[in-house]
Amino acid sequence: MELKKLMEHISIIPDYRQPWKVEHKLSDILLLTICAVISDAEGWEDIEGFGETHLDFLKQYGDFENGIPVHDTIARVVSCISPAKFHECFINLMRDCHSSDDKDVIAIDGKTPPGHSYDKSRRRGAIHVISAFSTMHSLVIGQIKTDKKSNEITAIPELINMLDIKRKIITTDAMGCRKILQRRYKNRDVIIYSR
Repeated sequence: MELKKLMEHISIIPDYRQPWKVEHKLSDILLLTICAVISDAEGWEDIEGFGETHLDFLKQYGDFENGIPVHDTIARVVSCISPAKFHECFINLMRDCHSSDDKDVIAIDGKTPPGHSYDKSRRRGAIHVISAFSTMHSLVIGQIKTDKKSNEITAIPELINMLDIKRKIITTDAMGCRKILQRRYKNRDVIIYSR
């Protein structure tokens, strides 16, 4: 992933903080957070620690005029960004980095992450995520959250449309193939295999 491209895409995320209180640019905080999480940071303090040890590297792509923000600032700022805008940023970045002429195979599958089973106290069902995985780049290029496993059938076409996948081989399970195959076969822009 090119970090210069990442910085371009991050710029679409609005910063809702009061300008006179801003000590660290939103783009710097997001660059720091993304790089740290990719490098296995598991919490806000890990992200701050990553920034302190990799400040020279981070300065190649961001300003970091006031150094690395403390973990409380990182947590507060990240919690205030729009999830929809961040999702849009991520999808656009993946489209930009993932050229359409690749001989790539996209594996689409749904999973319920461990530890996210039914919550009786809140009467909430398990979180189910549909992911599109680029086998060539070993990277998840898009995800959609669904409430129930049965929504996988409707979520897969939505994920394919969102990622604008064309001229690719897509693999999915038999459940995922039922309706997509009929719809996409006419366009002949993807081949879908059932595992």
